[in-house]
Amino acid sequence: MPNLILIKHSLPQINEAMPAKSWRLSEEGRLRCQALAQQLIAYTPDRFIASTEPKATETAQIAADLLNKPFATAENLHEHERATTGYLGREAFEQAVQHFFEMPAQLVFGEESADTAYTRFATAVHAQIEQYPDQNLAIVAHGTVISLFVARAAGVEPFPLWKRLGLPSLVVLDGSTFSVSKVIDTL
Repeated sequence: MPNLILIKHSLPQINEAMPAKSWRLSEEGRLRCQALAQQLIAYTPDRFIASTEPKATETAQIAADLLNKPFATAENLHEHERATTGYLGREAFEQAVQHFFEMPAQLVFGEESADTAYTRFATAVHAQIEQYPDQNLAIVAHGTVISLFVARAAGVEPFPLWKRLGLPSLVVLDGSTFSVSKVIDTL
């Protein structure tokens, strides 16, 4: 059975005046995509599918181009909805995300509960798996939804995984069992 490679996007250019979902990659983020592509060779991705958020789309496009693989975007792979939440400093942001994971059925941060974000993202991931059942899929998305998916699929705690995932990073799952084969948290 093929692998499912969940990739957290590369380093964005932070613009506190814009919602995070609009951020693009920084120059350093674009450079880090080269190291990402090199790490991905070992997992032989057949195609890249990205969230429609610019930082994920750019990450996938660069890596796909470097590996000469097809690339597309798909709906509902975006990050947890939190457009109405202004820019938070690191400590406040981490606390908000921790509460989000601890109370998954409640709306505690942003416009989606963890359960709602998980359902949306998991449905989109499974749709891609159904569309390309015999391929190693590299899905470029976002830390919160990746952590929700991996936590529920593989039985790991979401917040510690979320904290581990760098920009970019990847989690390789066995496509049939969704067990974690590898986590590369820093590139």
